[in-house]
Amino acid sequence: GKRLISQSVSWCYAPGREPHVEDDALDLGSEGDRLVTVKGVEALETATLNSPPIAGIVLRYGGLYGPGTGFDAKRGACPLHVDDAAAATLLAIEKGRPGTYNIAEANAYVSTEKAARELGFSARQ
Repeated sequence: GKRLISQSVSWCYAPGREPHVEDDALDLGSEGDRLVTVKGVEALETATLNSPPIAGIVLRYGGLYGPGTGFDAKRGACPLHVDDAAAATLLAIEKGRPGTYNIAEANAYVSTEKAARELGFSARQ
């Protein structure tokens, strides 16, 4: 079958229990620039996950750092080295099932347990 893998972000969850899991609500109650971002994330993810016959996979990346990103050091509540983002994408291509996955280094803001369990993803830290 045909699959689509979309790159999303992991910092758009609504305030609530942490670490956030993939089924937690997005922050659609926010305002200003954040709301514009969250609505964009919602539109991207909805189209990815609800466009049969395409099987959609959403990778919610943490804040990227490393070569080519403009950031040499970890940043934000859920950092992710660009090499780990690439590795997660390859895992999603090889064995990803439709759905959403948080992709980040271990942190208190988002849980990456689903990505570890279903994709075999582990960030290098």
